[in-house]
Amino acid sequence: YDKGGMDSGKYVRYTPEQVEALERVYAECPKPTSTRRQQLLRECPILSNIEPRQIKVWFQNRRCRDKQRKESSRLQAVNRKLSAMNKLLMEENERLQKQVSQLVHENAYMKQQLQNPSLANDTSCESNVTTPNPLRDASNPAGLLAIAEETLTEFLSKATGTAVDWVPMPGMKPGPDSFGIVAVSHGCRGVAARACGLVNLEPTKIVEILKDRPSWFRDCRSLEVFTMLPAGNGGTIELVYMQMYAPTTLVPARDFWTLRYTTTMEDGSLVVCERSLSGSGGGPSTASAQQFVRAEMLPSGYLVRPCDGGGSIVHIVDHLDLERLGVFQKCFARSMSLLG
Repeated sequence: YDKGGMDSGKYVRYTPEQVEALERVYAECPKPTSTRRQQLLRECPILSNIEPRQIKVWFQNRRCRDKQRKESSRLQAVNRKLSAMNKLLMEENERLQKQVSQLVHENAYMKQQLQNPSLANDTSCESNVTTPNPLRDASNPAGLLAIAEETLTEFLSKATGTAVDWVPMPGMKPGPDSFGIVAVSHGCRGVAARACGLVNLEPTKIVEILKDRPSWFRDCRSLEVFTMLPAGNGGTIELVYMQMYAPTTLVPARDFWTLRYTTTMEDGSLVVCERSLSGSGGGPSTASAQQFVRAEMLPSGYLVRPCDGGGSIVHIVDHLDLERLGVFQKCFARSMSLLG
């Protein structure tokens, strides 16, 4: 239905054939001129019983409906993003509350130790007896699976737990126009960063992109998968060799020999976690590899969770130990000071 002429004040009922003809013109020109509307009435006999004023009103209403539809879609997208961001912030708040409880407990324990020095020197307590953790054997599939499961647990404890004391980056204010939350580690081995936010892609597509590191990380010189083994839940275990460009000409380039584990969680989330395999002799022994300094990747990775209505919440943890590189830089600085 559409409002008809100004004098009659009635609604005009268009036939499906008339609507189809008008829609074809609208697809080509949403706002036709008076001349174009007159031409339309002459060329389409099926519209001969429609007044020019009614044709003008039809196009006005059609543009208004199109604008409303687009605005509705935009608001729905914003609402979905706000809902996902609210869920993310609630989870982050819960994680921070756990971290506060943990710090309060540690603080109370430290006070107790300071007030009772004899407790700190008591060697008869059974808590002082620890069982060494046997090394995982990376030379067979069972050992690789054990390493993969251990890496998954450690990664999740960093991504969503309290294994690392994360300090938010200044100025990060999550909202509808924000990409998420970014934090850096405090007081842990090596250097680590954590980010979580919303991505308007399906989880499988995100995982596909993230695993192809050279396509999006400009410091990645090359990445080669040497071994791939099937794991549970349709997952895979990969042995990966990766070379990185040197950040400056003053330090050597780095390489990594890692185990990468891809799996699906019970809630449908996808996880890609990765860590260095023990020993500096792993990986290829080519002449080019000898030009790199072996660095260590501690449990890192990506947790990709689907959102209601599309898109995903992505948690990223990057944890590296560049001690050898740091030693080289310190030695270089010391040498320069001696020369200077």
